[in-house]
Amino acid sequence: MWPLLGCSVVALALIVERLIQLRQQQVLPPHLLEEVMTISTANMPSTDMIDKLAEHSDLGQLLAKALEIKKNNPDCTDQELKNQVEIMGRSIAHRLENYLPTLGTIASASPLLGLLGTVVGMIEIFGAQTTGANAPAQMAHGISVALYNTAFGLLIAIPTLAVWRHLKAKVDGYVLMLELAGEQIVSHLVKTQSKN
Repeated sequence: MWPLLGCSVVALALIVERLIQLRQQQVLPPHLLEEVMTISTANMPSTDMIDKLAEHSDLGQLLAKALEIKKNNPDCTDQELKNQVEIMGRSIAHRLENYLPTLGTIASASPLLGLLGTVVGMIEIFGAQTTGANAPAQMAHGISVALYNTAFGLLIAIPTLAVWRHLKAKVDGYVLMLELAGEQIVSHLVKTQSKN
């Protein structure tokens, strides 16, 4: 039962942390891409503006990387710019997926831990020497107590699995939107440079 309690505490802490970190405003603020593209159409933003953009959100970090590369090396090729933005995107995607494998593991392992507790409890019950008129009642009580382990494991696993699937889908959506934003900013910077 103690490993199951530990799993439940860890799962709850990770779920709260991920829900806070994966808020849309923190990852993909609306209209940020359009604002950056509008500002960078006339001329390249200052280094201070790029640094503030990088601290703004995950999308801001991706856009700031593209602007920084183009500002520091205006002659970089389109492919070099695209490669650097993709590297930053992979880094952000990895950070967004933080702790999701742990949640998946807890969701998978909790029923097994509960079943293990039940099996160990059953072994102890059947291994004990129970005799007398109360033996069937004692055995039935022991079996019901042992089955609580399985029920507790399922109570941990089912919500954890549901939240893990929700967060995984959310991260996949964010990663797709970040990829599209990266392609748009690269295309925008290439067109802007060719006009200038």
